[in-house]
Amino acid sequence: MSQELATLLLLLGSLVLLFLGVPIAWALGGTAVCFALGFWGLDRIYMLATASLGSLSNANLIAVPLFVLMGWILDRSGIADDLFESMAAWFGSIKGGLAMATIVIAAVYGAVSGDLMACIFTMTTIALPPLAKRGYNLRLSIGCIMAGAVLAEFVPPSTIIIAFCAVTGLSVGRAYLGAFIPSLIMAALYCLYAGILCHFKPEYGPAAPPASWREKFIKLKGSIMTILILLAMLLGIYSGAVTPMEASALGCAGAFICAAIKRRLNWKITWEALLITGRITTMIGWLFVTIACFTVVGDNLGMIDVAHRIALSIPGGGMGAIMMMMATVFVLGCFMDDLAITLICGPIFMSVAKKMGFNEVWFGIIFLCNMQTAFLTPPYGFALIVQKAVLPMLKERVSVPTRDIVLAGVPFIGMLLLTLVLVIVFPQLITWLPSLVIK
Repeated sequence: MSQELATLLLLLGSLVLLFLGVPIAWALGGTAVCFALGFWGLDRIYMLATASLGSLSNANLIAVPLFVLMGWILDRSGIADDLFESMAAWFGSIKGGLAMATIVIAAVYGAVSGDLMACIFTMTTIALPPLAKRGYNLRLSIGCIMAGAVLAEFVPPSTIIIAFCAVTGLSVGRAYLGAFIPSLIMAALYCLYAGILCHFKPEYGPAAPPASWREKFIKLKGSIMTILILLAMLLGIYSGAVTPMEASALGCAGAFICAAIKRRLNWKITWEALLITGRITTMIGWLFVTIACFTVVGDNLGMIDVAHRIALSIPGGGMGAIMMMMATVFVLGCFMDDLAITLICGPIFMSVAKKMGFNEVWFGIIFLCNMQTAFLTPPYGFALIVQKAVLPMLKERVSVPTRDIVLAGVPFIGMLLLTLVLVIVFPQLITWLPSLVIK
């Protein structure tokens, strides 16, 4: 059997199982085992065990359970409530100020919680009723919540960046540094959109009565510890003082201290946090084991060589190949989970990009930037599904047609794609900071 046919059957087999609703780990691992037995027999099956053990030997993966544990503890310490009240006091008197604050808070909360579903649920519960009470446009409010939550997937301590780096061999520290400027561009575009829209249409985001300086500082006091923890982690990572793994340990310790100072830490919360961390870590561990099996089988069947030959045959040379890969990621994002796309396409596309001479940090970040559209593009769009499910759970029983939820995300998809175009045309937006900090 030719390399091209073997590669096609391997990819089609896994994709069919994924579309049928089979869990990612079973779809990838099961396909890999079947192809290994079919092409190798029992003689080389040991390669799957070797690849599985090797996939879990990456020291950066230690950061995943620590970040999850940190996020859960900070969640129970009331971080989202404190941040929203603080931002409302400081920026509520600006037209569209609460919409912009919601974007920032959702991004910060999503970054520390590490869970898109929890972020959208919490931010919808906390932010949507006050926004509606102040007369904010419902579609704008929902769009800001989803966009901020999705942005969290791109900023430290992003577990999807860690996952991408683990399967592609990219340095986590360099990836975080490369994502810094693009994430600022995204946040600025989101806030600029909300501000301009509310400026020309004041009824979309009316200004609230200004709070006194005393009230502003009282509200800020409640969130200052959480902000300090996040700043310490980010500054430590971006300055090179600590590795992401060390930052995760510091952040986790800081979360426990923060919760204890607020008197919201007890054995029940600690046990729940450890249990959730164990479950999520086990799930991610299985994903890495199965994608390692899938990758080693694909490599031996010539999958990377086939992908490279296809890339070379695309009109437009290297940039044409990049555009084709980005278009593939965007289309897959309409139908598949972001983690599945990362684990399947990440190693293949990164290998092709490196063979064609592209900077690996630059390619990794544009891949992850594009990946964010997967959360907002129907019919799969995970953020859209979660948002639709959460709204009826509110005390106010908010009912929003699915069409309006989809349309709420459209402007932010446009700004994501604009950011993607900017970082492709001006690669220094990604490569400058890693080259400056890490020699």
